[in-house]
Amino acid sequence: MQKFDVLIVGAGMVGLTLALALRKTTDLKIAIADTLPVNALTPEPEVRVSAINIASQTLFDNLEVWPDIQSNRLQPYQKMHIWDKDGLGKLDFSVDDLGSFLHNENLGWIIENKVIRNALWQKAQADEGIRFFTDHKLASMAEGDSEVFVSFDAPIEASQGRQAPLIAKLVVGADGANSWVRKQIDSPMITRDYDHHAIVATIKCSQGHENTAWQVFLPTGPLAFLPLFPPNNDTCSIVYSTSPEEAKRLTALTAIDFAKELTAASDGKLGTIELVSERFTHPLTMRLAQDFVKGRTVLIGDAAHTIHPLAGQGVNLGLLDAAALAQSITSLITEQGSIDKNLASPRVLKAFSRARKSEATEMIAAMEAIKQTFSVQQPGVKLLRGIGISLLDKLKPAKKILIEQALGLKSNLPELAQRKLN
Repeated sequence: MQKFDVLIVGAGMVGLTLALALRKTTDLKIAIADTLPVNALTPEPEVRVSAINIASQTLFDNLEVWPDIQSNRLQPYQKMHIWDKDGLGKLDFSVDDLGSFLHNENLGWIIENKVIRNALWQKAQADEGIRFFTDHKLASMAEGDSEVFVSFDAPIEASQGRQAPLIAKLVVGADGANSWVRKQIDSPMITRDYDHHAIVATIKCSQGHENTAWQVFLPTGPLAFLPLFPPNNDTCSIVYSTSPEEAKRLTALTAIDFAKELTAASDGKLGTIELVSERFTHPLTMRLAQDFVKGRTVLIGDAAHTIHPLAGQGVNLGLLDAAALAQSITSLITEQGSIDKNLASPRVLKAFSRARKSEATEMIAAMEAIKQTFSVQQPGVKLLRGIGISLLDKLKPAKKILIEQALGLKSNLPELAQRKLN
């Protein structure tokens, strides 16, 4: 048996961020279990990317991984352009709308998931207080009076280097939408099929992306063009959310015909589109775990909630889960004066659960409101929607509030995600 203070199941962006946040603020011994390998970057960009807001960038900076991310590749953007394909409405956001607080900076960064995960992984590997278990999948989990026992799916055979079970005071499920940990604690799920499939791919655009995130609302759903790294500023990652039937039709098109449809859908605002990668499709489902905390087990990130990608906030929500949980545990240790005491305080974990579930619920509701607003196609509704959006575009105070919310600039952020004002 090997004993740890915290076992994190899942070494994705959220799980690794939690491990580093805990090590930044405590001396806890951390175990991370995940069999998903880390792959080296290739010259071609990864199709899966994330829109990182200022709160998440600040978190990475405070964990000292941001320089490693910057040394690889990322694309900042200073503007957002959103429009209704068949309506009058359009919204333009700029970093200048925020005033002096973020003058000459960025609204956010588009970064390949692999770039972020590799930087976090390397930082965690260098920490003597973090140990990885990557050879075998987990098989069972049982909670005792003061610890959780977790076994692997291979028998204990020391001569063959098989893995002995682990014991931890707290287990955290950061293992994605199909979470193994969530199944072990039998946490009920609230789910809703968005009746959308997301097509993701990498494209090139003849007029360049102009350091701008572009999003057009089509009758069948939103299409986003997210700017990718230089050298030519002509590469974007697309996220095309549409009906399952339309997704099937689009992915069956030739690369040339698919690119033509993207050019038409974007009104030629980025010039002629060229598809430069494979197309990947996955169904979109809203998920919300009923229990973020159960006994000595906590769920964070996609294990606890998944939302529609139309605003690109899913990963930022998960990263703040990690930062908030680390802060809760750190505060508990400070209060108790020792890490030898109970890390699974019901009072502290329930407070964490209430706060993060409330945040996730608000985000789910906001995404649903936006999706429903743009899904109605009756002429009268489209006209009113266009007028309303155009009016909003002219109201700078309202736009500033919307941008601050999207960038995670809130008063109740975890300390590691708070930007220090000069």
